[in-house]
Amino acid sequence: MPPADTEASAAQRAGASAPPSPDTTAKLSPGSPGYRRANFALFAAGLATFALLYSTQALLPAISTDLALTPAQASLTVTATTAALAIALLPVSALSEKYGRTAVMTASVFSAALLALVIPFAPDLTTLVALRAVQGVALAGLPATAMAYLAEEIHPKAVASAIGLYVAGNSIGGMSSRVFSGAVSQALGWRTALFVVGLIALACAVAFRLLVPPARNFQPGPVNPAALLRTVTGHLGNALLRRLYAIGLLFMAVFGAVYTVLGYRLMAEPFGLSQTAVGLIFLVYLVGTAASAGSGVLLGRVGRRGALYVAVSLAAAGLLLTLSTSLVLVLAGLVLITGGFFTGHAVASSSVSRTATTGRAQASALYLTAYYIGNSVGGTVGASAFHAAGWDGTVALSLSALVGVAGITLYATRRAVLTARAGGGSGAGPSGAGVRNRLFTSLAAHK
Repeated sequence: MPPADTEASAAQRAGASAPPSPDTTAKLSPGSPGYRRANFALFAAGLATFALLYSTQALLPAISTDLALTPAQASLTVTATTAALAIALLPVSALSEKYGRTAVMTASVFSAALLALVIPFAPDLTTLVALRAVQGVALAGLPATAMAYLAEEIHPKAVASAIGLYVAGNSIGGMSSRVFSGAVSQALGWRTALFVVGLIALACAVAFRLLVPPARNFQPGPVNPAALLRTVTGHLGNALLRRLYAIGLLFMAVFGAVYTVLGYRLMAEPFGLSQTAVGLIFLVYLVGTAASAGSGVLLGRVGRRGALYVAVSLAAAGLLLTLSTSLVLVLAGLVLITGGFFTGHAVASSSVSRTATTGRAQASALYLTAYYIGNSVGGTVGASAFHAAGWDGTVALSLSALVGVAGITLYATRRAVLTARAGGGSGAGPSGAGVRNRLFTSLAAHK
């Protein structure tokens, strides 16, 4: 990997200057009322975001039946939203630099929730996909700015934990939309189910607005397309950020493929589950909540790359278990996949926020652009693989993506070993032990 001074030089060449050192005394510290309010507010906003983003995913079999669609066609109600969100992330993140993080997040979560109350009345697939795409644009404001807000307002030592809790809200949102929609859909239809999810999201939007503390460390700036291009170019010129973006994309491709196809598989033989039962399967998202919240502890013990190896191993083992025809083993596999995915996502996203010293909103937006592109590609290609080769095809596709994550992480580990050896002297014994110890140090040392 390039040394830190090389990355700083690249940022300077892109037009980004190092900001003055932040006054950490003005930041929210663990235990303070403002810190708790910020965590609860972002938790609620994350819940609403993922509840709306994936509100149709558990309902795909019902939508397919009602509108006479193939799995790939029905999956467009998910991928259109994530793709539109990915496209809108950078422009919206730029607006947050001028109008403020809290203003953009508030507008985002309220507009998306209100759209959710209109979407159930879409008469056909074309209208449904179009409205879901508009909702994706509306949703972009929160993920594009949430991590930047936390990085600016939370004490540096608590940023990783705060982001972990925000991601935990995402997992709760993804779970609740599927569980509620599955039960409501079986009783009252998928349109009513979508309306219920919209009401939940609106309640979360109100909670966010009431709880979120005002930004104290945000410095507004003009919206300058040329400056935005320089910032984006600087981030893309950072080798560490590029690797983190690729990791987010590949992890999300796995998650999108598995959960887009899951309902079709479990409602077919040999399982034959009902829509309500399929919705309840998504309670495994609670594992994602725990994995996200605990990612900070894992990082402290084994470092970023060590945590990524753990995440890949969990997800790969889970995919292999889901090949079984035993429902118990399939559920165990889903638990491992979910835990591995949310661990990997929390590690990569928090690393982006800490790596970027300027243009944090754009750095996070680029990560999330890659992340949601991964979801869109994974969902559509995963559904096509399922149509062509069944669940085995979806698993093979997902394992290929995990091999990519492992390869990127292994490359980074190898570069770190070579750098540590060059800087720490040669020889066996103590120096070799020193190399191993330096591999799993603080997050900032992993350049």
